[in-house]
Amino acid sequence: MSGEMMNTKEVAQYLGIHEKQVYALIKSKKIPSTRVTGKWVFPKKLIDDWIDSSAKGGLEQARKKSKRIEGALLASGSNDPILDMLHTYMRKSYPEFYIFSANTGSTDGLRALNMGYTDLAWSHLLDPKSGEYNIPFLSTYLPNVKPIVVNLFQRDLGFLVVPKNPFHIRGFEDLTQKGVRFINRQKGSGTRVLLDHHLKRLKIPTSRIQGYEREVYTHFEVGLSILSKEADAGIATIAVSKLLGLPFIPITQESFDMILDQSTFFEKGIQAFIEILNTEEFRDKVERLSNYDFKNSGKILYSEK
Repeated sequence: MSGEMMNTKEVAQYLGIHEKQVYALIKSKKIPSTRVTGKWVFPKKLIDDWIDSSAKGGLEQARKKSKRIEGALLASGSNDPILDMLHTYMRKSYPEFYIFSANTGSTDGLRALNMGYTDLAWSHLLDPKSGEYNIPFLSTYLPNVKPIVVNLFQRDLGFLVVPKNPFHIRGFEDLTQKGVRFINRQKGSGTRVLLDHHLKRLKIPTSRIQGYEREVYTHFEVGLSILSKEADAGIATIAVSKLLGLPFIPITQESFDMILDQSTFFEKGIQAFIEILNTEEFRDKVERLSNYDFKNSGKILYSEK
């Protein structure tokens, strides 16, 4: 099947749902599709546009719902395995507070914050010129917000590869080897921004990387694609490599931050979230999982005057 058109099986894999759910979407006329020689086909561009509009609509709908729940906050942006752990600890310690999180990627998380669709954004966008994370992007993506940037943790990001690393991947140049199937993150994600920066720096055309156009939305999906032998390499956190037992080749340590409007910072739910992050019990749990650096955890890195 052409990369421009997908069949029902391919679109199910692309959306991460069961094929039967695709037929349900067709029947309810909720997904762009057409019938050719008796078979359903899906133009990739229309599917991407549909995903984009559905995500924005979903964020707006979730925003409206969350406002009906006292103590509820909506988050969007990047993802990390320990965010799920934080949510669990939050529910145990402060059951009156809720944080609903959407994996949209760092860039779209900031855009959603600026448009008022979300209360806070998770982000790890690297500015190659300054070497800083997130702060250089505030004026571009948050013109309507008076932002505060709070560090959550530093984490190791690197290449995840198939067991025994048969292609001996050590750097970005190795992704161009014949036979290496790469699994990429979506446009706008902090990981994708980092990858594209290094490819440009090393003058490596994306056309030389098999699988560059194959996108997933989370670090876990990168790891699962490799574990299921659909790909040979991808970029994700060391936590995912340890959870899935995959080799890890470090690239960098990056700053994972929470960005929100100043009017939201002093809400009890936010303060409870930061408190949980700094508890000894939570950090002990994380230390068993992987290498996270909490030295600046909860520290305000930037606050607009």
